[in-house]
Amino acid sequence: MPFPALRRPSSRWLVYLLRCSDGSLYCGITNDLPKRLNAHGAGKASKYTRSRLPVKLSYSEPQKSQSAALKREATIKRLSRAEKDRLLASPKATRRHRCSGDTDI
Repeated sequence: MPFPALRRPSSRWLVYLLRCSDGSLYCGITNDLPKRLNAHGAGKASKYTRSRLPVKLSYSEPQKSQSAALKREATIKRLSRAEKDRLLASPKATRRHRCSGDTDI
Protein backbone atom coordinates (compact mmCIF):
# COMPACT_ATOMS: atom_id res chain seq x y z
CA MET A 1 0.00 0.00 0.00
CA PRO A 2 1.69 3.29 -1.07
CA PHE A 3 2.30 5.99 1.50
CA PRO A 4 1.78 9.20 -0.50
CA ALA A 5 1.45 11.66 2.40
CA LEU A 6 5.19 12.12 2.82
CA ARG A 7 7.71 13.66 0.45
CA ARG A 8 10.19 11.60 -1.51
CA PRO A 9 13.71 10.89 -0.24
CA SER A 10 16.09 13.51 0.97
CA SER A 11 19.72 13.21 1.94
CA ARG A 12 18.74 13.79 5.57
CA TRP A 13 18.70 10.91 7.96
CA LEU A 14 15.79 10.41 10.34
CA VAL A 15 15.20 8.48 13.52
CA TYR A 16 11.59 7.28 13.69
CA LEU A 17 9.29 5.52 16.11
CA LEU A 18 6.45 3.24 15.07
CA ARG A 19 3.61 2.17 17.34
CA CYS A 20 2.80 -1.47 16.61
CA SER A 21 -0.64 -3.08 16.76
CA ASP A 22 0.21 -4.68 20.11
CA GLY A 23 1.08 -1.25 21.57
CA SER A 24 4.84 -1.78 21.51
CA LEU A 25 7.23 0.75 19.99
CA TYR A 26 9.80 0.17 17.25
CA CYS A 27 12.70 2.56 16.67
CA GLY A 28 14.67 2.75 13.43
CA ILE A 29 16.58 5.06 11.09
CA THR A 30 16.25 5.84 7.41
CA ASN A 31 17.09 8.42 4.75
CA ASP A 32 13.92 7.59 2.77
CA LEU A 33 10.99 7.55 5.17
CA PRO A 34 8.17 6.85 2.65
CA LYS A 35 10.06 3.87 1.22
CA ARG A 36 10.85 2.53 4.69
CA LEU A 37 7.24 2.94 5.84
CA ASN A 38 6.00 1.09 2.76
CA ALA A 39 8.47 -1.71 3.49
CA HIS A 40 7.20 -1.92 7.09
CA GLY A 41 3.61 -2.00 5.84
CA ALA A 42 4.46 -4.85 3.46
CA GLY A 43 6.11 -6.80 6.27
CA LYS A 44 9.55 -6.57 4.64
CA ALA A 45 11.41 -3.99 6.72
CA SER A 46 11.74 -5.65 10.09
CA LYS A 47 11.19 -9.05 11.60
CA TYR A 48 9.91 -7.33 14.75
CA THR A 49 7.19 -5.28 13.04
CA ARG A 50 6.22 -8.04 10.56
CA SER A 51 4.25 -9.88 13.24
CA ARG A 52 2.83 -6.67 14.74
CA LEU A 53 1.08 -5.09 11.74
CA PRO A 54 -0.40 -2.64 11.21
CA VAL A 55 2.07 -0.11 12.56
CA LYS A 56 1.65 3.65 12.92
CA LEU A 57 4.31 6.30 12.47
CA SER A 58 4.33 8.19 15.76
CA TYR A 59 7.54 10.23 15.66
CA SER A 60 10.41 11.23 13.41
CA GLU A 61 13.45 13.31 14.21
CA PRO A 62 15.90 14.63 11.60
CA GLN A 63 19.61 14.02 12.11
CA LYS A 64 22.67 15.55 10.44
CA SER A 65 24.23 12.26 9.34
CA GLN A 66 23.83 8.50 9.38
CA SER A 67 26.25 8.35 12.30
CA ALA A 68 24.19 10.86 14.30
CA ALA A 69 21.01 8.92 13.47
CA LEU A 70 22.55 5.64 14.66
CA LYS A 71 23.68 7.27 17.91
CA ARG A 72 20.26 8.82 18.54
CA GLU A 73 18.54 5.50 17.75
CA ALA A 74 20.76 3.75 20.31
CA THR A 75 19.94 6.44 22.88
CA ILE A 76 16.20 6.12 22.28
CA LYS A 77 16.36 2.32 22.45
CA ARG A 78 17.98 2.58 25.90
CA LEU A 79 15.08 4.68 27.22
CA SER A 80 12.43 3.05 29.37
CA ARG A 81 8.92 2.76 27.98
CA ALA A 82 7.79 5.64 30.22
CA GLU A 83 10.63 7.82 28.92
CA LYS A 84 9.71 6.97 25.31
CA ASP A 85 6.07 7.85 26.01
CA ARG A 86 7.21 11.20 27.47
CA LEU A 87 9.31 11.79 24.34
CA LEU A 88 6.26 11.17 22.15
CA ALA A 89 4.09 13.46 24.27
CA SER A 90 6.57 16.30 24.75
CA PRO A 91 6.10 19.71 23.10
CA LYS A 92 9.71 19.37 21.93
CA ALA A 93 8.68 16.27 19.95
CA THR A 94 6.15 18.34 18.02
CA ARG A 95 8.87 20.75 16.97
CA ARG A 96 11.08 17.83 15.94
CA HIS A 97 8.73 16.67 13.18
CA ARG A 98 6.40 14.53 15.24
CA CYS A 99 3.80 13.18 12.88
CA SER A 100 0.37 14.42 13.75
CA GLY A 101 -2.39 11.90 14.07
CA ASP A 102 -0.26 8.76 13.99
CA THR A 103 -0.27 7.70 10.35
CA ASP A 104 -1.41 4.14 9.62
CA ILE A 105 0.85 1.97 7.52
